[in-house]
Amino acid sequence: MADRSATTLPGALASPRYLVSGWPWRALGYLVSAPLLLTAALPVLLPVTAGTAVAWAVLARWLSGPWLSVLVALAGAALVAAVAPVAVAPVTSVERLRLGLVDRRPLPPRPAPSGADGWGQLRARYTQPWSWREVAHAVVAVPAAAAVFTALVPVLAVVGVVAAAPLVVLLSDEPVTFGPAVLSRAGEAVPLTLAALAALPVLGYLVGLAAAGLAAAGRALLWGSSAQRLRAELSEVEQSRARIARAFEAERRRIERDLHDGAQQRLVGLTLRLGMARLDLPPDSPASEAVAAAHEEAKQLLAEFREFVHGIHPAILTDRGLVPALRELAGRCPVPVTVDADLPGRPPGPIESTAYFVVAEALSNVAKHSGARRAEVTVRGDGAVLSVRVRDDGCGGADAAAGTGLVGLSDRVAAVGGTLDLSSPVGGPTVVRVELPWGPSQR
Repeated sequence: MADRSATTLPGALASPRYLVSGWPWRALGYLVSAPLLLTAALPVLLPVTAGTAVAWAVLARWLSGPWLSVLVALAGAALVAAVAPVAVAPVTSVERLRLGLVDRRPLPPRPAPSGADGWGQLRARYTQPWSWREVAHAVVAVPAAAAVFTALVPVLAVVGVVAAAPLVVLLSDEPVTFGPAVLSRAGEAVPLTLAALAALPVLGYLVGLAAAGLAAAGRALLWGSSAQRLRAELSEVEQSRARIARAFEAERRRIERDLHDGAQQRLVGLTLRLGMARLDLPPDSPASEAVAAAHEEAKQLLAEFREFVHGIHPAILTDRGLVPALRELAGRCPVPVTVDADLPGRPPGPIESTAYFVVAEALSNVAKHSGARRAEVTVRGDGAVLSVRVRDDGCGGADAAAGTGLVGLSDRVAAVGGTLDLSSPVGGPTVVRVELPWGPSQR
C-alpha cells in the first residue's frame, strides 16, 4: 500500500509505513535509472573525452610531469565550458523525469532561452545562471549516479543470490561455496536465505537514503534555493510579459496595415464613385439628393475611419519616430500643448508605442475632463530609461478608478516593465509620470 501522505522520499522515510509502501520501489527505480542519465550525458562526454585525449597526445610531445597533467586538465575544463551549456539539455530532461519518482512536488518550469534570434538564444545559454546550474548538475550528478549504481548492482546481485541459496544448491550437482561456507544440501542454505531476508529492510532504507540524497542534490543544483527559484520565476514572468507585449504590438501593426490597405482603400473607392455619380446626375433629379447625402455620409465615414486607423498606430510614429508623432498629437489637441523632448535616438518599438499612447490618453483626458487652459508634455531619455511627463493646469481630482482609461494605461505600461504615477490633487495640477525601460532596439 502506498503512503499517500508523503510527497517526497525524505518524508516517506520518516513514516513507519515506508517499507510497506511503494516508496522503496520508487527509490530503487530512481537509482537503477542512472544509465539513462549517463546516456543523456554522452553529447558532453564524447567531445570532452576526445578533445582531452587529443590535447594529451599533442602536449605529451613537448611536456611531461605535472605540467602536462595541469594543461590537459585545463583543456578538458575549457571543452566543458564550450560544449556543456548547449549539450546538457538532455541530462536535465532525464533528471526531471527521474525526480518525479522520488519527489511528487511540482517542478519549476524549465527556463526557455530568450533572444530575438538563434544567436540571442545561444548567447543566453552561456550567460544565464540557470544554464550553468544545469552544467554543475551534470558534472556532479552523472558521476555520483554512476558510482551509486555501480555499488548498488553487486549488492543487489549478492542479496538475490544468497536469498535463493537453497534453490541454487538444489539445482547444482556439486557442493556450492557461499563465502566461507560450502553447502551440499538445500537445508544447509536456509540460514543464508533468512539472513538475506532480514537484510532486505536495511537495504530498503539504504536505497531510500541514497536516492533521497541524490535527488535533493539534483534539485538543489538545478533550481537552487527558494529565493533563487523565486528570482528565476520572476525573470521568466518578465520575459513572458515582454514576449506578450511584442506579440500584441505585432498584431496591432498587422491589423492597422490590413485596415489601411484593405477596408480604407475600398471606402475611398466608394466615396469616389458616389462623387462621380453625384456629378453625373442632374441637380433636380429625384436621385440627386439621395446620392449627395450618401456621398457626404461616405466622406464623413472615411474621415472617421482614417482617425480610427490613425489611433491604432499612426503612420508618423512608424516613419518619423516618437517626437514628431507627439508634436502632431499636440497639434490636434483642442487644448494648447507644448512638447519638450530630448532623446538620444529612437526607443524600441514597443516602448515608443507605449509612450505615444500614454500621451494620447493623457491629452484626451485633459481635453475631456480637466478644463485646463494649457498642457505640457516632457520627454527625456538617456538610453536606459525613457521618462514621459504630461502636466495640465486643470481642475485636478483625476481618479484612475473613475473610468478615465488610466487603469488600462497602467497595465499597458507594466506589460513592458515600466511604471506609471498619477498626481492629481483637487484644484490641480494633474501630472502623469511614466518611466519605461529603454532596452536594446528591437527595430
